[in-house]
This record gives sequence, C-alpha cells and structure tokens, in this order.
Amino acid sequence: MDRRDFVRLGLAATAVAGASTPSSAAPAPSSILDAGVLEQQAAMQSGRLTSRSLVSQYLSRIAAIDKRGPRLNSVIELNPDALAIAAAMDRERAAGKLRGPLHGIPVLLKDNIATGDKMSTSAGSLALAGVRATRDAHVAAQLRAAGAVIIGKTNLSEWANMRSTHSVSGWSARGGLTKNPYALDRNTSGSSSGSGAAIAASLATLAVGTETDGSIVSPASICGLVGIKPTLGLISRSGIIPIAASQDTAGPMTRTVADAALMLAAMAGADPADEATRDIKLADYAKALDKNGLKGVRIGVARNFFGSGDGVDGVIEKELAVLKAQGAILVDVKVPNIDKYGDSETEVLLYEFKPGLEAYLAAYAPHAQIRNMSDLVAFNAKHSDKEMAFFAQEYLEKSQGKGALADKAYLDALANNHRYSRAEGIDQVMKEHQLDALVAPTGGPAWLTDFINGDHYGGSFSTPAAVAGYPHITVPAGYTNGLPIGLSFVGGAWSEAALIRMAYAYEQATLHRRAPRFPASVNLTPS
Repeated sequence: MDRRDFVRLGLAATAVAGASTPSSAAPAPSSILDAGVLEQQAAMQSGRLTSRSLVSQYLSRIAAIDKRGPRLNSVIELNPDALAIAAAMDRERAAGKLRGPLHGIPVLLKDNIATGDKMSTSAGSLALAGVRATRDAHVAAQLRAAGAVIIGKTNLSEWANMRSTHSVSGWSARGGLTKNPYALDRNTSGSSSGSGAAIAASLATLAVGTETDGSIVSPASICGLVGIKPTLGLISRSGIIPIAASQDTAGPMTRTVADAALMLAAMAGADPADEATRDIKLADYAKALDKNGLKGVRIGVARNFFGSGDGVDGVIEKELAVLKAQGAILVDVKVPNIDKYGDSETEVLLYEFKPGLEAYLAAYAPHAQIRNMSDLVAFNAKHSDKEMAFFAQEYLEKSQGKGALADKAYLDALANNHRYSRAEGIDQVMKEHQLDALVAPTGGPAWLTDFINGDHYGGSFSTPAAVAGYPHITVPAGYTNGLPIGLSFVGGAWSEAALIRMAYAYEQATLHRRAPRFPASVNLTPS
C-alpha cells in the first residue's frame, strides 16, 4: 500500500517547483548489469556470459552500492543459494534446455512474497524476522519455473505501509530506511521501495513489487522505472502477505517496458488456490511490443489528475505532444466520482487486513510468534523502542477492531468502491469517449524523507485503477530538478497488452530514462 491516507487525490505537492530537465536519447547500457533481459540472454546464449557470472556481478554491486558507498539499503536479505541456482540454470542451458526468456536472469522479490527457501519473509517486521515460509508464493514458483534466479529480497515500507497515518515510506524496523538513488535524502515512496531503488541502481535485472494502492507505480515513477500494476487476478495473490484481497496484486518493476512485458508473462497464470484468477484472460505480452502502438488509439487525458504545481505538469504536457506525434488521438476528460470512494476504500482495507493476515500466517508461517492481528499489535507495543520509534500503528489497531467480512458496513463499502471506480468511474469515461486508455502524471517527484512529520505526497493517479482492480502502467517521462517523473497509462480490465503496446511505443519514441548518480541531494542552484 502506498499510504496516502487513501484519499489524497491531486493534492498540491510540497516538493520545490522546478523546470523540466531535458533528456537526450538513452545511451547504450554501460555494462551488462544495466542491460535488459534480451541483451543478457544474447550474451549467455553466445557463451560470453553465464548466469552464475551475472549473479556474482550483481552480488558484488549490491555489496558496493547497497551496503557500502551510497548505502541505498534496498536489499534486506540475500539468497545464500543464488549462485548454486544460477549454476544449475547454466547446466540446463548447456544441455539445451531453456525455460524461456527469463532463464538464468536475476530477480529480486519484495519481502512480503513468500519463498520456501533459506530466506525470511517478514514484511519488514521484527515480528517475522527469521521466519521462513513453508513454501513459495505462487508468483515465486512461477518465476522459478521460468528459470529466473531469485537472488534476494528487497526492503519495503513495513507491512506494505498499512501501519500508520504518519509513516515514512521505505522504512521498516527490520530493514531500516531505503534511500532514493536520484537524491539520497529523498524518499523512494512505498511500499515497494526497495524494489524501486534496487532496479534503478542496477542491483538486479528485474524486481517484483506489490500494490494495494500505488505501491508499484509510485516507487517506479519516483525511481525512473517502468512498473505494471496488473488487473486483479492476472497474478495470483497466494503466498503474498496481504492487506486487502480486493485490491492486492504483485507486478513487475523494471528498467524497460520490454523487460516488464517478459516478466509479466512469466508471473501471470491461473492458481487453483486463488479464486481471483479463475476468470483470467491472458495475452501475448511480448507480441505487444510494437513501436507503432500509438497509431490511431484514442487516449483520454485525465485532467482532474493534473495541477499539482510541482513542475510535473510542464513535463507531462510536453509528453502529450509526443503521444500525438506518434499518432494518438487525445481527448481531455475527467475521471468521474473520484471523491466518492476515499473513505470506503479505507474501510475495506481495514476490514480485509485482519482476516487476510491471519490466513497467511496459518498457511505460510504457522511457526511464527504471532498468529493474528492482535498478536502483532501486542508485539509492536512490547517492542515499541524498535518498532514504533518513528510512528505508531493506528491502522493495525483499527483493523483489529473491525468485525467480520459479512458485516453490512464492509459489504456496502466494497460495493461503493466498485460502483464508483468501475461502472461509474473508469468504465464510464472510457465508454463515453470511446477511449483505449487514460493517461495522467503518475504522481509528484520524490519528497525529502522526514521522520518528524512523515510522508509528503504530491498528486497521484494510482487510486482509480487500484480500487477498480484495473491495470496501470507507468513509464519514465522526464525529470524535474533531476528527479524522475512518470507518465501513467490506465485501461479497463484485462487490457494489459493494449497498455503495453502504447507504453512501449511511447518509451521508444522518448527514451527518457537515465541511470542515477547517487547525489546526496538535489542541486537547486539556478543554472
């Protein structure tokens, strides 16, 4: 969950305003560690590279950049078997067995995704530190089956940022604070903070994030990445420490749209243990990588998600001209009824968190010292010097006080969410204007990390798609004061392939992303 009190849509940003920094065409990767899946695969296929060598190089980079040097603190734990797994993938390759595009490719998982190995799955909490899951989450199993090498877990906003109204994104009691590689004193956003910072800094090829509302797209945007929050049910929720079953999903966080598409294909799939995947509609996401993907599409520019006043609008207005130049037909629109599900979203999340956590603990961590929300609240109170040094646990306490999912208050809130985000929200505006997608700024630039006052969010376009359970892709769109800004593409249910087609065409026409340089702070001196 990218905590915005769940309802802060389009608020004025507190970050300083600044002119957009122009970006030239992206340079060729400076090393194999900056390269994408296809480049790394080509190197392995030719014999110039092995998976074991690639994993070893990433582990060395993690030691140099994450644990020393800038000390990003984005990786919370390393997989002690990573090199052995990579060597096994090399043996398979030598024997002529290739599992697919991700064969031998290093991946980082957010530390709320269960792995049945020697690593912990903790959601950043000391209550689960050292607790190994009984088995892989479905998405982890999918990636292993595709040949990916899980090299470690990434730090996150503790409990996916569903703990306090005054939380600091990117901080967990177990992992500490993750820093933003584009300005070390600025926030990575949450809750997939470590995944965002790690991939921006080329600490692995790919990473998995999870989102309830903004937790993939916000850190991806702020860290200059591509992030895909898919339709609810495209990727199984089994084995992911939950907040809300009605909104939770995992998704790719990568440096390019092509990598995200290849990763999505590996992660997606039906799971008998997750009823949300029962009606899954898969597509060929790699085939959607079309440089002409914007020609003739009708895109609604969601004007009620502009106006944050932090330099973002100036960046995005220029990018709208790019969309038009690539053949898109732009229509100014407003997404209706966005003010009608803020409180009900909060209500649903608080209701669903308690039973979801209890079910996860019973199935994946029955040996943990906590069994339910009440135990967690008590643990944090007992260890308040470490767990609550910076902020409290109001959301956990409120969730503990909620009743059953049969309560009328919960059912009414869920129905309200779906009505105004779907039928009388995204579906309505897209049908009325015959749109293929909606676009808007993903959000504001990274704010200064502030342990006294908590997070300082700018505007955000995450909530409509998050509440509706619809897909959302963010792509690097430029910079303000050297801080990345993302452009979002949102569509109706199961429209991932169409959104990937548009996002890829836009990315290839602009190539805005550039690698971070790890400055201590943003240079605000006028040029």
